[in-house]
Amino acid sequence: MTDRTRLLNRLPRAYRDRLMPLAREVSFPQDTRIFEEGDRADCFWIIRTGTVTLDARVSDRARLPIDPLGPGDLLGWSWLFPPYEWDFGAEAFSPVRAYEFDGSTVRALCDIEPALGVALLHGVAEVMAHRLEAARVKLVEAHQAHRTRGYV
Repeated sequence: MTDRTRLLNRLPRAYRDRLMPLAREVSFPQDTRIFEEGDRADCFWIIRTGTVTLDARVSDRARLPIDPLGPGDLLGWSWLFPPYEWDFGAEAFSPVRAYEFDGSTVRALCDIEPALGVALLHGVAEVMAHRLEAARVKLVEAHQAHRTRGYV
């Protein structure tokens, strides 16, 4: 895990102090599907303990693991952008404890405090760039493996 995916570390302390009272502590048992690609996205999490695997659906039954996430990492950005649907799926690889934030409440706070909103958006954009690069690499690797087997 790198600082590029640790949203709270990227925010100034004053903004973290405004955001954290909105959090509630949640947990997910190992092997729990936290969300599915295409479903409604109405919250996000900061992982406290455990590991979550992001994945992309490649067929009706197959998922391609994209990126492992761990303590300090942001899980979920789709709550921030209409149509508020998950771009990836996520599963608890181990027992997970996290801070959960309601997306509409955080968006409302950003509307009231535009500087916080800009800082949050910059942080989420950096996480998105990292995750999309990870997805691109995994898809290229999967395509190359598929070609090596003579399917393409």
